Amino acid sequence: MALEYTEEKLNSLDKETIIQLFLVQQEQLKQIDHHLQLVLEQLADLKRHRFGRSSERHGTDGQISFMEVDGQIVFFNEAEAVSAEDPDDCREDAPDTPRRRPKKEPGKREEDLEGLPVVVVEHSMEEKELEERFGQEGWKQLPDEIYRRYRFTPAKVEVEEHHVKVYAGKKTEEVVNASHPGYLLKGSLVSPSLEAAVMNAKYVNAVPLYRQEQEFARYGLRISRQNMANWTIQCAERYLAVLYDHLHEKMYRYHVLQADETPVLVNKDGRPVGAKSYMWVYRTGQMYEGRQIVLYEYQKTRSASHPREFLRGFSGICVTDGYQVYHTVEKEREDLKIAGCWSHARRRYDEAVKALPKAKQKDSRAYLALTMIQAIYREEKQLKGLPAEERRDRRQWSVRPLVEAYFAWIKENLPKVPQKSKTWEGFQYSIHQERYLKVFLDDGEVPMDNNAAEQSIRGFCIGKKNWVMIDTVAGAKASAMIYSIAETAKANGLKPYEYFEHLLTEIPKHLDDKDRGFLEDLLPWSPNLPANCRKSGKGEMK
Repeated sequence: MALEYTEEKLNSLDKETIIQLFLVQQEQLKQIDHHLQLVLEQLADLKRHRFGRSSERHGTDGQISFMEVDGQIVFFNEAEAVSAEDPDDCREDAPDTPRRRPKKEPGKREEDLEGLPVVVVEHSMEEKELEERFGQEGWKQLPDEIYRRYRFTPAKVEVEEHHVKVYAGKKTEEVVNASHPGYLLKGSLVSPSLEAAVMNAKYVNAVPLYRQEQEFARYGLRISRQNMANWTIQCAERYLAVLYDHLHEKMYRYHVLQADETPVLVNKDGRPVGAKSYMWVYRTGQMYEGRQIVLYEYQKTRSASHPREFLRGFSGICVTDGYQVYHTVEKEREDLKIAGCWSHARRRYDEAVKALPKAKQKDSRAYLALTMIQAIYREEKQLKGLPAEERRDRRQWSVRPLVEAYFAWIKENLPKVPQKSKTWEGFQYSIHQERYLKVFLDDGEVPMDNNAAEQSIRGFCIGKKNWVMIDTVAGAKASAMIYSIAETAKANGLKPYEYFEHLLTEIPKHLDDKDRGFLEDLLPWSPNLPANCRKSGKGEMK
C-alpha cells in the first residue's frame, strides 16, 4: 500500500529525503506506465482477434529504411521489399489499398471447360417456319451460333443388385459361382462409391455426418450417422491403413520433411471430458515438385515421444514452428536437424503493429522488423524454381546478408523495447530460434517457413469447427488415416472422391496378397491410376 503524505509531513522532511521519495515515485510511475502499455497492447490485440481481419499482409509506402551493422549501412527499399510470404496468407488487400478487379486471362474460359464432357443441344427452325420467314426466295444455313452453359446434375442414388450366376455339374456335386466383386463390408449395403462419397463430404468438404444423414434423407436414402461412422472406421482400419503404412515408409526416403500439430477433443478417450488430444501432421518438403506425401497421426498428448517414434526411420531435416519437443528429439540424434519457421518469427511483430494506433504503426520497431523480414522473403522469392544446389549458392550472397543484418539489429534493439511487449516477444523468439532460422541458408531443399505444413492441416481445422469433437479414439485414428489420403491426393493433383472410390475398389482384392507390390500402382503419382482420378484443370481452387 502506497504511503500518503500531507503538506505538513512534506514540510518536515529534509531535502535528501524528498529527493529519494521523488525518485522512488518516479520509478513507480515508470513501472505503472509500462504495465499500462502492456495492458493496452493486449486489449488492442484481443479486439483485433475478435473483430479485425486475419490477414498478415504488411504494407509500406515506398520509403527507404536503413541500419548500421558492423560499421556498414544496410539499405532496405521498402517498396521493393514487400512480397507476400504465401498467397494464402495475404488474400485481403491492405486497409489503405483500393481493390482492383483482376483482368481476365486470355483463354481462361477454354481452360476451365477443358476435360468436361460436352452435351450438344441443337436448336433449329422447321422448314414451314423458314418458308414463312424467307418466302419464295429461299434460304441458306450459316455456321451455328454457339454459346455454353454449365449443366449440373444432382446426386442420384440407386440400388446396385448383383445377380451372381451359379453353376453345377450334371454328374458332379461341384458348384461354381461367376466371378464378382467382393463385399466391402460383409453384410452391409455400403459400396465403394457410397463410402467414398461419405469420406469426401466429411474429410474434404467438412460436412459432418449428421448433415450428410439429412442430405441422404432428401434423396430417399435412410442411412444413420452411426452406420456411416462404423463404415468409415472399418474401411479405414481394413483398407486405407495398408496404403497409409506404405506412404509412411516412402516418406523416410525424402531429405526434408515439415511438421505441425493442432489440438482436438476426443469424447471417449478414458480421460476427463475436455482433455486435449492432438492431431500431428508430417509432410514432405515444400520444395519438392510432385510425389508429395501428407500424413496425419492422432495422439493423446503433445510430448516428444510422438515425433520421436514417427520420425524413427527418418534421416534429414525437419521444418517446424519452434516447438521444443522437436529440438529435444534433435539432441538425441546425429542424423536429424531441425529448421525454423520465418512465418512464426514475423507473427508477433504483425500482432504488435496491429495493436498500435494506425498513425504510430510505421514509426514502430515492430514495423521495421516486418519490413526487414519482407526483404528476406522478397529475395528468397527470386530463387523459386531453381535447382536446390543453385538456390543454396544464390542464398549466400542475396539472402544471408539480409538475415545477418536482421539478427544484428534485433540484438541491438532488444534493450530498447518494453519487456513482455509483443515486439519484445518477437525479438526473443528470433534470438532463441536463430540457429534454426538460419538452417535454410545452407540447404537448397529447405523452405524458409513451415507454411506448407500449416496449409496441410488447415482442412482438419476447418472440419473441426463443424463437428467440434471426435467421439472415440478409433474414430480419431481413422480420421487421421483418411485425412492423410485426402490431403496427399490433393497435393498430387488428384480428385479425392474418385481416388477414394478407386482405393476402396482395388485394395480389398489384394488383402490376402503376401506381396504388397500392388500398392505401387495405387500411389497418387502412379501412371496406372485411372484417368478420372486426375484433375484436368490447371489447379485446385482454394
